[in-house]
Amino acid sequence: MTDLRLFNSLTRKLEPFQPVHPGEARVYSCGPTVYNYQHIGNMRAYVFADTLGRTLQFKGYRLTHVINITDVGHLTSDADAGEDKMEKMAAQAGKSAWDIARFYQEDFERDLARLNVQKKAHPRATEYVEAMIEWGRKIAPKHCYELDSGLYFDVTTVADYGKLARAVTEDGEGRIETVEGKRNAADFAIWRKTPPGETRQMEWDSPWGRGAPGWHLECSVMGGALLGFPFDIHTGGIDHREIHHPNEIAQNQAYCCTNGLSDPQNSGAKIWMHNNFLVERSGKMSKSSGEFLRLQLLIDKGYHPLAYRMLCLQAHYRSELEFSWEGLQAALVRLKRLSRPIAELTSYAGNATPVAAEEFSDKLLQSFDESISQDLKTPQALTFFEALALNGAKSVLLNNPDYPEIVEAICAYRLRVLEEMDRVLGLDILGLSAEELRIRPKAATITEPEIEAILAQRKEARAAKDFATSDRLRDELAGQGVEVMDGDPLGWDWKLG
Repeated sequence: MTDLRLFNSLTRKLEPFQPVHPGEARVYSCGPTVYNYQHIGNMRAYVFADTLGRTLQFKGYRLTHVINITDVGHLTSDADAGEDKMEKMAAQAGKSAWDIARFYQEDFERDLARLNVQKKAHPRATEYVEAMIEWGRKIAPKHCYELDSGLYFDVTTVADYGKLARAVTEDGEGRIETVEGKRNAADFAIWRKTPPGETRQMEWDSPWGRGAPGWHLECSVMGGALLGFPFDIHTGGIDHREIHHPNEIAQNQAYCCTNGLSDPQNSGAKIWMHNNFLVERSGKMSKSSGEFLRLQLLIDKGYHPLAYRMLCLQAHYRSELEFSWEGLQAALVRLKRLSRPIAELTSYAGNATPVAAEEFSDKLLQSFDESISQDLKTPQALTFFEALALNGAKSVLLNNPDYPEIVEAICAYRLRVLEEMDRVLGLDILGLSAEELRIRPKAATITEPEIEAILAQRKEARAAKDFATSDRLRDELAGQGVEVMDGDPLGWDWKLG
């Protein structure tokens, strides 16, 4: 196999993956704040992180992967500004913050499953508050100072603060809230005191008064507790690269008593990786827009959720990805094109034992490995996956017309190689049926048996050259939202749209 090389946001260069613990890969991914549904832009981060984890497993590493759940501490701004998101949503909904967190965490985990994201540890911030207080106790004497509003971290007490974001001036940290008494514009809260006369649903006693932990602290504490410092890889969206992750790194340096960031592992992780934004031009990406784009909306419009995973894989994780319904449709068609030849391979392979090797498949697997090993180049890796799948059984049959046993064995081998590739891609393409990939909006009332019955009548009419009846039946289906696709090279008879 090709050596794995990954782009380290901290050093701004490709680096070979060299695990801290031989044979292991330990990964931490910043998780969601569970105060609302996750929009599809959020979900791109977890498709990327899952692809990374799958690649590490493909390379033979034993994976430990943590995605935290933020159920306290994250304010309405990614900086130290605004209200606590959980408290704000609980007040609006008239529910407890704990109930809000539980509901939206379950919805997030349901979306992960729909996108075929492998199960991971999902620790909640509220489970680690006491550990956060102990962190504060340890780092406060050398690195923090107290104000009326809480305990603040002095960023000048650690070396190379802001190196990850390249934010080395106060202007570079302009999004940080101005708090009276702060020593430096970039200083951030370790602990926020509950303002006098107020009561929060989520608050705890601490040496700095009753209140709640700062958002940045939770990831440091959970990463250290569950993976140990230093661990291998920390991932997140590119927006975290500017404030959240530099603050996390500063805390890690303070807690671990490490020096400057010329040695990346002093940051707490050897490699920091960030996926770029999903861009959507209609303005419906943001949760503040009201009815924003979430995975359930895609499903309600009839799209299989793995069409969205395919859309994500079609772009490199460090590139912006534009979302459009046309683009999603194209990704779905790409899945459909793969489904039929793989079904043929499965049919011809039967229960045959795969051949020991096949040069065509092995060359494509090598090219796939080389692509994925160069910083997860999934767009290129997909082309090699497709080259093998679309050749399917046809080329095997052409080359071995008189040897059915050889056909079966080679088809079985190609399936095994495709399965190996899909361990990385996570498209579950060997398990998807043609019927699952049909577009069927939630609002559609006509049933599939009804569609198939009318199509059967139409085929009879066409065979009898009764084109008037054929056209009438086509128009009848069209009136109920069914598009009949005559002559479709994929062999798909209809779709609901």
